[in-house]
Amino acid sequence: MSEQPPEMVVFSHLRWTFVWQRPQHLVSRLARRRHTWFVEEPLPCDVAEPRLRQERHGDVTRVWLEVPSDETHLPFDHPAAAGYADALGELLGDHPDRTVWLYTPMALTMGRALRPSALVYDVMDDLASFRGAPAALVLRHRQALREADVVFTGGRSLHHGVLQHRSSGAHLFASGVEPEHYAPARRLRRERRARLDVERRPVAGYVGVIDERVDLTLVADLAAGLPDWEVRMVGPVAKIDSATLPQAPNISYPGPVAYQDLPAAMAGFDVALMPFALNEATRCISPTKTLEYLAAGLPVISTRVPDVVADHSGVVDLEDDGPAFAAACRRFRRQPASREPAVRAVLARHHWDTIAGRMDQLMEASTASGSGAGSREDTA
Repeated sequence: MSEQPPEMVVFSHLRWTFVWQRPQHLVSRLARRRHTWFVEEPLPCDVAEPRLRQERHGDVTRVWLEVPSDETHLPFDHPAAAGYADALGELLGDHPDRTVWLYTPMALTMGRALRPSALVYDVMDDLASFRGAPAALVLRHRQALREADVVFTGGRSLHHGVLQHRSSGAHLFASGVEPEHYAPARRLRRERRARLDVERRPVAGYVGVIDERVDLTLVADLAAGLPDWEVRMVGPVAKIDSATLPQAPNISYPGPVAYQDLPAAMAGFDVALMPFALNEATRCISPTKTLEYLAAGLPVISTRVPDVVADHSGVVDLEDDGPAFAAACRRFRRQPASREPAVRAVLARHHWDTIAGRMDQLMEASTASGSGAGSREDTA
C-alpha cells in the first residue's frame, strides 16, 4: 500500500468563498502537495438539525457545519455547534502526518482533538480588536501562541505583539501579491489613456471589505472635495449598518468583485484609496491591497496605518483626512507619481509563491525537529 500524502486541516473564521485574501492565497499553494481541508466556522441556517457540508474547490475541500440558529455569527466553540468536533473527526479519521493550521484561536480545541503532528498558527489580524469579537478570544490567542509549533504573523505590528508572548518559532510574513494577476490592469489603463477618454469622470477607487476599519467620515469628506470625480467603493459591507455608509451623487457602491475580476475593476481607477480609520481594528493591519494596487500600476493614497508607514512610505502617499486625500488625487491626476523602480522591487520581494514556499520549508523543518525554529522576521 502506498504511503499517505501529508494532510493539512485549516480552521478559519473567513469563508473560502468570501473575499480572496491571505488564507486563500497561501492555502491554495500549500494544498498542491497536501490533502487539504478548509474548515469554516458554523453557519447559521434554516435547518432542522446540524448537518456537515463539504464541497471541492480545486485542491481544497471546504467543510462547514450548518446549524439551526438565527444568530449572525457563531464561533467554533458556540453551544449550537457542540457536535462539530465529533462530526469532523468522523469525516477525517486518523492520519499519521496531519498539520492543523489555525486562522482563529477559537478553533484550538477542535484542532487539538485531531491529534496533529504539527500545529501552525497564522496570525493574520488582531481579531480581538474586531467588532463582535468573543470575550474568550484573547485567552485562546495566548494559548495558541504557547502551543503552536510554528507561528506566522501577517504584519510588522502583529509580529511585535506576538513576541510579547512567544520568543521563538514566530516568523514575520507580511501579506503578498501576484503581480502577474494584476498586469492586465496596467494594459487596460494604457489603452484607456490612448483613447483620450477625456469626458469620463476620474475615479478614486477602493477595493476591499467595507467595515469598521474604513473611515466613513474621510470617504464623505473626500467625495465632497472631489465633486467632479467618482469615489468608487468596491466590496462587500460587513459588520456595520449599510445605512451608515456616506451617500452622495459621486459615491458609488458596486458591491463585491471576484478575485479574477479585480484587475478589470482596478483598471477603471485613476487613484487607489486606503481610507482606513486609525482605531483598534487597524492598529495591527498590514493591508494586502497596498501591493495589489501597486501591481495594478496605480498611485496609492493611505492614512497613516502603522505597517503601511513602516513598510511602504516610499511608494505610498500618506495623508490624514478627506481634504488631503482630495488634494492628493488631483495632484496624481495632473502628474502621476514616478515610483516604478521602487514599486518593482517591492513586488518582487512579496510574491505569494515566495512566501508560501518559505512557510512550507519552516513547517517541514518544524515537523522534522518536533518544534518551531527560532524567532525571526522573514520578509520574503
